Amino acid sequence: MARQYQPTAITLDVFLPDMLGWTVLNNLKLDPATRHIPVQMLSIEEERQHGLSHGAFSYLVKPATTEDLEHAFDRIKNYVAPHTRRLLVVEDNDIERESIVELLGYDDVEISAAATGAEALKLLRDNAFDCCVVDLRLPDMTGFELLERMQGDPSLSDLPIVVFTGKELTPEEEGRLKVVAKSIVLKDVQSTERLFDETALFLHRVVAELPQTKRDMIERLHGSNDVLRHRKVLVVDDDIRNIFALTTVLENHEMEVVSATNGRQAIEMVETIPDLSVVLMDIMMPEMDGYETMRGIRNDPRFRTLPILALTAKAMKGDREKCLEAGASDYIAKPVNTDQLLSLLRVWLYR
Repeated sequence: MARQYQPTAITLDVFLPDMLGWTVLNNLKLDPATRHIPVQMLSIEEERQHGLSHGAFSYLVKPATTEDLEHAFDRIKNYVAPHTRRLLVVEDNDIERESIVELLGYDDVEISAAATGAEALKLLRDNAFDCCVVDLRLPDMTGFELLERMQGDPSLSDLPIVVFTGKELTPEEEGRLKVVAKSIVLKDVQSTERLFDETALFLHRVVAELPQTKRDMIERLHGSNDVLRHRKVLVVDDDIRNIFALTTVLENHEMEVVSATNGRQAIEMVETIPDLSVVLMDIMMPEMDGYETMRGIRNDPRFRTLPILALTAKAMKGDREKCLEAGASDYIAKPVNTDQLLSLLRVWLYR
């Protein structure tokens, strides 16, 4: 319906009978034809950051009062009223700052730039911005301090922040950033395309209206199977038929598949296969179920960021919380819809 009707906005519940709202959000945000549409998520408080970091425009906590709903619809109404999106770039290096402004600039966005944390805070308090790009190395305060001060200001706490850094992050730093930033882009080979893509997502830029070179950038990242090609995936399922079906789909997209038929074998393989990119974990297994297996994998600090997608037979409301508590990155209901699975893999491997 979103593709057909191109609505002004979408209100999306997380618990739907056939697939999760997160998967719907991921699909909407991966499709250049729908990613500019603001999506308002309905769920519980704990998942606010998850929703905002995946491109949700705003977040409504259940149960919502009439006042909450009125406020939510007012936000959407104000946001979709014609206005130029505003972006703040915080970077102390003059050359890098200019190149970021050049990369992200076009008629649909107005960009302001700051070289220090103090300058950034002043601009943020005096103006309304739709997104902010922050480098972690600033002369007067660390990027962490700046982000935490922004987070402490109620008027700025929901502002999408993209951290763009060349700094090697420790696990503690990464954890701190995940609380305050919507996205972290590390400066590397693909970083300019990633930065453009992440800011375009949070600014709700209409891809079709961007210049061809910038459209190509987004198409390259989302339209191709490059993100899946040669990635190694571990499929864990006690039913060999399921392994065979998933292997066929994944190998058709040039992924390398290894498999395990029980939890203990899966943990062993995660520990011994060096270049594993993602795990597809069946939940209902005899002896050691998927929950226990995921906990076993997460017990090892080396695998705290390894994407684990749980495959669960029934999309019951309690299942998702249970999966996440056990260490799943996301979850998908069986029987697995191929397009849905591939879009979920692209999201997790791309990020």
